[in-house]
Amino acid sequence: MLIDFNNLNINQLSFNTEFEKKVETFLKEWMSDGTMVNVQTSGSTGVPKIFKIEKKKMINSAVMTCNFLGLKEGDTALLCLPVEYISGKMMVVRSMERKLRLIISEPSLRPVGQLDEEIDFCAMTPLQVENSLDKLHLIKNLIIGGASVSESLKNKILQQGLRPSNRIFETYGMSETLSHIALKQLLPEPEDYFTAFENVSVSLDDRGCLTIFAPNVNAEILQTNDLVEIKNKNQFRFLGRIDNVINSGGAKIFPEALEALVKKEISNEVVFVGIKDESLGQKLMLVIEGPESESLRNSIAELSFEKSFHRPKEIIFINEIPRTPNGKVNRIELHKIIDENK
Repeated sequence: MLIDFNNLNINQLSFNTEFEKKVETFLKEWMSDGTMVNVQTSGSTGVPKIFKIEKKKMINSAVMTCNFLGLKEGDTALLCLPVEYISGKMMVVRSMERKLRLIISEPSLRPVGQLDEEIDFCAMTPLQVENSLDKLHLIKNLIIGGASVSESLKNKILQQGLRPSNRIFETYGMSETLSHIALKQLLPEPEDYFTAFENVSVSLDDRGCLTIFAPNVNAEILQTNDLVEIKNKNQFRFLGRIDNVINSGGAKIFPEALEALVKKEISNEVVFVGIKDESLGQKLMLVIEGPESESLRNSIAELSFEKSFHRPKEIIFINEIPRTPNGKVNRIELHKIIDENK
């Protein structure tokens, strides 16, 4: 299905599939007299909740992204993210604001399977990108969000031999910032730091966590639980979530950093977790997605960890690591599965 926002008449469109009807519902909500829309959080770090967002703030967010990427009227975008969440809603709002031609594709692990022509803009989760590597050359501007981009996925993207005109970015944001407020380029020139949009300022609290002030999208100063390294007033590097930090024998361990290290060597999804331990407080465990493999165990054993306590005390294999609907690893559910198995 294609929606041309340069010449939109919603009554002349046929919304047939369940997903298309969800898009229709959002469009009608947006075009209503109300000044707010409902958005659902992913639930990756807690219970999912519904909250209201001003349409004006969403438009401001859309303008920032469209301006940064240089999108213009008549460009083609692809929607392949659930419209219950801010990520999918913002793709629709960007298309409306910039009068893009929006292709509606059912959210799936391979949403661009039928794509056979070049498009100007798309947003996907890392899992979707993983399953769409052979089609990346058709996307001029790709933003990846919902979860961190692993080192193994970065390497796979680099191996595609894409042109300099193919630009790929990792996003930083959350529901409260209306999708993202910062981008980090992966291609054509890899960057180490996220760069915040214009009129967005970042700082640290006394825990070392990121504080965001983005008045165009949220009047409040947003306090995150993300540990970061600040380079300057609008650039930062993500280290990990403070609520994921593992305290093992008095040492603080950032699981996201260790996961990035391991994923440079193996392609399987991996998650480091802290399991209750009488002597250590928390014991470092590595969960690997896939069948039991002695070769993978050997690969982990050969890795050079910066600290001795970074080496996992236990390695387990699990058929499927639980994820939220928008692709994030669900660490809360993973802990439940581990506890049940023990």
